[in-house]
Amino acid sequence: QVPLVESGGGFVQAGGSLRLSCAASRRTFSNRTMGWFRQTTGWEREFVGSINWIGGSTFYGDSVKGRFTISRDDPDNTLYLQMNSLKPEDTAVYFCASSSLCSGPRCRDTSDYDYFGQGTQVTVSS
Repeated sequence: QVPLVESGGGFVQAGGSLRLSCAASRRTFSNRTMGWFRQTTGWEREFVGSINWIGGSTFYGDSVKGRFTISRDDPDNTLYLQMNSLKPEDTAVYFCASSSLCSGPRCRDTSDYDYFGQGTQVTVSS
Protein backbone atom coordinates (compact mmCIF):
# COMPACT_ATOMS: atom_id res chain seq x y z
CA GLN A 1 0.00 0.00 0.00
CA VAL A 2 1.35 3.41 -0.98
CA PRO A 3 1.68 5.45 2.22
CA LEU A 4 0.57 8.81 0.80
CA VAL A 5 -1.22 9.65 -2.47
CA GLU A 6 -1.66 13.20 -3.68
CA SER A 7 -4.35 14.37 -6.10
CA GLY A 8 -5.91 17.60 -7.36
CA GLY A 9 -3.03 19.09 -9.30
CA GLY A 10 -3.47 20.59 -12.74
CA PHE A 11 -3.32 23.74 -14.82
CA VAL A 12 -4.69 27.06 -13.60
CA GLN A 13 -4.38 30.68 -14.58
CA ALA A 14 -2.67 33.17 -12.32
CA GLY A 15 -5.08 34.38 -9.66
CA GLY A 16 -6.98 31.12 -9.66
CA SER A 17 -7.36 28.42 -7.02
CA LEU A 18 -6.73 24.71 -6.62
CA ARG A 19 -7.25 22.28 -3.78
CA LEU A 20 -4.86 19.41 -3.34
CA SER A 21 -5.71 16.28 -1.40
CA CYS A 22 -3.50 13.66 0.18
CA ALA A 23 -4.97 10.27 0.98
CA ALA A 24 -3.14 8.49 3.78
CA SER A 25 -3.53 5.34 5.78
CA ARG A 26 -4.19 5.37 9.49
CA ARG A 27 -0.58 4.32 10.02
CA THR A 28 0.79 7.32 8.12
CA PHE A 29 -1.75 9.89 9.31
CA SER A 30 -2.98 9.25 12.83
CA ASN A 31 -1.07 11.07 15.58
CA ARG A 32 1.32 12.58 13.04
CA THR A 33 2.31 16.02 11.88
CA MET A 34 1.41 16.35 8.22
CA GLY A 35 3.08 18.68 5.76
CA TRP A 36 3.28 19.89 2.19
CA PHE A 37 6.44 20.52 0.22
CA ARG A 38 7.00 21.57 -3.36
CA GLN A 39 9.84 21.21 -5.82
CA THR A 40 10.79 22.58 -9.20
CA THR A 41 13.44 21.02 -11.43
CA GLY A 42 16.94 21.81 -10.25
CA TRP A 43 15.86 23.15 -6.87
CA GLU A 44 15.63 21.64 -3.42
CA ARG A 45 12.28 20.68 -1.98
CA GLU A 46 10.68 23.76 -0.40
CA PHE A 47 8.53 23.77 2.74
CA VAL A 48 4.97 24.91 2.02
CA GLY A 49 3.27 24.27 5.35
CA SER A 50 2.43 21.81 8.09
CA ILE A 51 -0.34 20.98 10.52
CA ASN A 52 -0.07 19.41 13.97
CA TRP A 53 -2.16 16.43 14.95
CA ILE A 54 -2.87 17.93 18.38
CA GLY A 55 -4.88 21.12 18.15
CA GLY A 56 -4.46 21.44 14.39
CA SER A 57 -2.05 24.38 14.55
CA THR A 58 -0.74 25.32 11.12
CA PHE A 59 2.56 26.78 9.96
CA TYR A 60 3.46 28.14 6.54
CA GLY A 61 6.41 29.09 4.41
CA ASP A 62 6.79 32.81 3.82
CA SER A 63 6.10 32.54 0.10
CA VAL A 64 2.60 31.10 0.60
CA LYS A 65 1.49 32.68 3.86
CA GLY A 66 -1.92 34.30 3.53
CA ARG A 67 -2.70 32.49 0.26
CA PHE A 68 -2.54 28.78 1.14
CA THR A 69 -4.44 26.93 3.86
CA ILE A 70 -3.73 23.46 5.22
CA SER A 71 -6.42 21.36 6.84
CA ARG A 72 -6.86 17.74 7.86
CA ASP A 73 -9.78 15.36 8.12
CA ASP A 74 -8.73 12.86 10.77
CA PRO A 75 -11.63 10.39 10.41
CA ASP A 76 -10.87 10.10 6.67
CA ASN A 77 -7.07 10.23 7.03
CA THR A 78 -6.94 13.01 4.45
CA LEU A 79 -4.81 16.13 4.23
CA TYR A 80 -5.75 19.17 2.15
CA LEU A 81 -3.98 22.18 0.72
CA GLN A 82 -6.24 25.01 -0.44
CA MET A 83 -4.26 27.28 -2.75
CA ASN A 84 -5.68 30.71 -3.62
CA SER A 85 -4.33 33.68 -5.55
CA LEU A 86 -1.95 31.39 -7.38
CA LYS A 87 1.11 32.84 -9.07
CA PRO A 88 3.31 31.44 -11.85
CA GLU A 89 6.08 30.98 -9.28
CA ASP A 90 3.84 28.49 -7.46
CA THR A 91 4.36 26.10 -10.37
CA ALA A 92 5.94 22.94 -8.95
CA VAL A 93 5.39 19.34 -8.01
CA TYR A 94 3.63 19.28 -4.65
CA PHE A 95 4.36 16.52 -2.16
CA CYS A 96 2.45 15.41 0.89
CA ALA A 97 4.57 14.37 3.89
CA SER A 98 4.05 12.64 7.21
CA SER A 99 6.11 12.94 10.37
CA SER A 100 6.34 11.08 13.64
CA LEU A 101 9.55 12.97 14.44
CA CYS A 102 8.43 16.52 15.21
CA SER A 103 5.59 18.90 15.81
CA GLY A 104 5.09 22.64 15.84
CA PRO A 105 6.79 25.36 13.83
CA ARG A 106 10.16 23.61 13.51
CA CYS A 107 8.93 20.88 11.12
CA ARG A 108 10.21 22.60 8.00
CA ASP A 109 12.94 20.34 6.69
CA THR A 110 12.52 17.20 4.62
CA SER A 111 14.57 15.32 7.20
CA ASP A 112 11.79 15.97 9.75
CA TYR A 113 9.45 13.70 7.76
CA ASP A 114 9.57 9.95 7.33
CA TYR A 115 7.03 9.48 4.51
CA PHE A 116 6.51 11.35 1.26
CA GLY A 117 3.99 10.88 -1.51
CA GLN A 118 4.89 10.72 -5.19
CA GLY A 119 3.71 14.26 -5.89
CA THR A 120 1.18 16.05 -8.05
CA GLN A 121 2.03 18.68 -10.66
CA VAL A 122 0.64 22.20 -10.33
CA THR A 123 1.15 24.57 -13.24
CA VAL A 124 0.14 28.22 -13.03
CA SER A 125 0.10 30.17 -16.28
CA SER A 126 0.59 33.92 -16.45
